[in-house]
Amino acid sequence: MRSILLLVSSALCLAAAAPAQQRGGGDLARWQGRAQGVTIIRDDWGIAHVFGKTDADAVFGMEYAQAEDDFNRIETNYLNSLGRLAEAEGESALYTDLRQRLYIDPDSLRAEYRASPLWLRKLMDAFADGLNYFLYKHPEVKPRVITHFEPWMALSFTEGSIGGDIERINPRDLQALYGSGPGTRNGDADEFELDPSGSNGIAIAPRLAANHHALLWINPHTSFYFRSELQMVSEEGLNAYGAVTWGQFFIYQGFNATAGWMHTSSGVDNIDEFLETQGRRSRTITVLFKADTGMARKTFTVSYTQHGPVIRKEGDRFVSISLMKNHMNALIQSYSRTKARDIAAFRQIMELHTNSSNNTVFADASGNIAYFHSNYIPRRDTSFDWTKPVDGSNPATVYRGVLSFDQTPNVVNPASGWVYNSNNWPWSAAGEGSSPQRASFPRYVETGTEETARGYHALRVLAGKTDWTTSSLTAAAFDSYLPAFERMIPPLLAAYDQATSDSLKAKLAEPIALLRGWDYRWGAESVPTSLAVFWGERIGRRVSRDARTAGISVMQYVATSRAAPAELLGSLADAVDALSADFGTWKTPWGRINRFQRINDDIAPHFEDAGPSIPVPFTASVWGSLAAFGARAYPNTKKWYGTSGNSFVAVVEFGDSVRAQAVTAGGESGASQSPHFNDQAERYASGRLRDVYFYRSQLVGHTEREYHP
Repeated sequence: MRSILLLVSSALCLAAAAPAQQRGGGDLARWQGRAQGVTIIRDDWGIAHVFGKTDADAVFGMEYAQAEDDFNRIETNYLNSLGRLAEAEGESALYTDLRQRLYIDPDSLRAEYRASPLWLRKLMDAFADGLNYFLYKHPEVKPRVITHFEPWMALSFTEGSIGGDIERINPRDLQALYGSGPGTRNGDADEFELDPSGSNGIAIAPRLAANHHALLWINPHTSFYFRSELQMVSEEGLNAYGAVTWGQFFIYQGFNATAGWMHTSSGVDNIDEFLETQGRRSRTITVLFKADTGMARKTFTVSYTQHGPVIRKEGDRFVSISLMKNHMNALIQSYSRTKARDIAAFRQIMELHTNSSNNTVFADASGNIAYFHSNYIPRRDTSFDWTKPVDGSNPATVYRGVLSFDQTPNVVNPASGWVYNSNNWPWSAAGEGSSPQRASFPRYVETGTEETARGYHALRVLAGKTDWTTSSLTAAAFDSYLPAFERMIPPLLAAYDQATSDSLKAKLAEPIALLRGWDYRWGAESVPTSLAVFWGERIGRRVSRDARTAGISVMQYVATSRAAPAELLGSLADAVDALSADFGTWKTPWGRINRFQRINDDIAPHFEDAGPSIPVPFTASVWGSLAAFGARAYPNTKKWYGTSGNSFVAVVEFGDSVRAQAVTAGGESGASQSPHFNDQAERYASGRLRDVYFYRSQLVGHTEREYHP
């Protein structure tokens, strides 16, 4: 992989172009001409349906509409992707920016833009024009840094997933290697991650469906408000609906009239580290940052090898990293798949091999369903353990191309009649007898070592079921079973039964009795759910280091009785005390604790117990809840507030026409004064999806506003 070098001056970083709000002449005439050919219809949920003659018209309109809903999130995404966040937030973002700038260079991206096919350049032009026209029309909007967008900027942000491959590089390692100064924004994660990020995707074949139509469940788990919901339509064959990461111009997870796609996080091992002793070359990178006295700069001398940038030291050797970074093809693949009408077209687009961090669950109107594993997997010598740094000077560590489709654990039209993924391994993607066999593939195609809690749950609700409908698929995806606790609580009960401390047994007698009689299902009125989650969090933090050393999950560690009885019972005693201290009694129903609240649109959210909030019955995905809600208490709160989990949720049926329902966390608009800031919250918490207006005729009677940008 060719590393993209960075040599940037302050003039480039500050952008010589005049702010969009001050521009006129040819730019303004072009923007106004384009706007007249674009129609935006806002439905009664505030969701934008963008119609244009060409794909570029649709891109122009969707960027304008996204900016209307939340320009701050668009700009923040590009500050991140361009490595310019420190210009807005100061030195704390310095090494996060350095990480981006190892790969992102404006001059290189400009060259890639010029080398792109004409049709793609037109889309990038429209992307920039739509945002710049919005800024021109809305002088009250004050960008933090980016006052004018350039077409090439779209090449810096081609992967719609939250985070991305580059986040495998720890900014603290860069700080230790290349400099010093304030701590970074990205510290080490908690040892026990209460809500691992990811998503659920399910596809059902027509023969198992009541209407004999393929069904698709789209359920990304991200931080809330990470994506907008909209539709893009043109007379050039574009008609896609779904979730769009702020500022990008393609539907990331969604569907068109005849096909749908749902991306989940992959456990593939496709990012490699190399121990280096020679062959290093140096480059300078200058990062601007906001200081008390104005804009300052810091220059780094960074090293590269044939494998990629050097990111840390291990002993006396340097470590470089190799990851997929093909900006142009990644953007082509991300956009083109939204126009794929069937599995054959979708497969053809996969030959670009740039969808690296995602698995994909797919369905189409012809009745095809599929699970596609990560689309970028370097072919490597299997005698090496690629989860650890390998010797970069050994010629045997050289990549040998990428795995083909047939060499990857994909599943197309399995005998089981269904496929799913919940960020778990592919070995259960279509159930027993229909899934790929682990022995048939190199170890590096998947890092997972056991089935996950959500994997167990999905298998339970899918296997052997027939007569699926959109309603029953939605019900399955909101099924309240928590398989992690079904496995973890029996060792706790055994520890209690064998305990000899009379005082501890007396204290825990009633909580244990409740857990002993629990059906392992969440619910807003459930006290056992509160007990189990508070206990699970505490035992998880106690044993996570040992579980990680053993190479297994906390669930498996506790379920196999490796946790000491004192740890199990002590964690429950702590949970009882914490519930009593925070809520007055340990007998507190889960819905009083677990809340959805949206006060403002700050990217770092703020919560207040005194403010309005609503109960959410489902839990964090780590316990096996398919409907996920990652919540915790904050320094100024006792209640737990969610910030991640279910975000955009949709169920799609493909027949002679497409039919869908969906819901978005909170609402479409980022403006707190908008009626669409929080109008979907109750539906979100209850799993009550609303109808999607995919066809223009369906917008009749459901149109709030129709206008040109």
